[in-house]
Amino acid sequence: MPHLSPGVPADERNFLEGAKIYKQNCAPCHSLPGEPRTTIADGMFPRPPQLFRGKGVTDDEAWETYWTVNGGIRMTGMPGFRDHLSETQIWQVSVLLKNADKIPPAVKAELAPAASASAPAQAAASQGQTNGAPVPASATPATK
Repeated sequence: MPHLSPGVPADERNFLEGAKIYKQNCAPCHSLPGEPRTTIADGMFPRPPQLFRGKGVTDDEAWETYWTVNGGIRMTGMPGFRDHLSETQIWQVSVLLKNADKIPPAVKAELAPAASASAPAQAAASQGQTNGAPVPASATPATK
């Protein structure tokens, strides 16, 4: 019989840890909240659900999600993570997804896409800030 109650409390600390696990292990196929389907997901059949859109897994009990994350889903691209994540980590991502419709702002921020590594450099170059390094002419804004 599967676990009937989660192995971790559904609190902000566990949601934050679950968000970190989700970003690293789940988002490549299931996307981040508010983001489009990933290229990886577009190439899969059946297509993995975007877990932060619609009802998704918030309708499932945390133990159902635990069971899926732990063992995977046969004949799909959904792997089991029992050999890669601890039981606590699987519970943390499971309670996060169960409560995805009511996560606090700090958890939403953790789930936000990472800024492009080149974006700060491009912004600095467009403002003439180069930290002493030469800026290629193509990287500086044209002046009239």
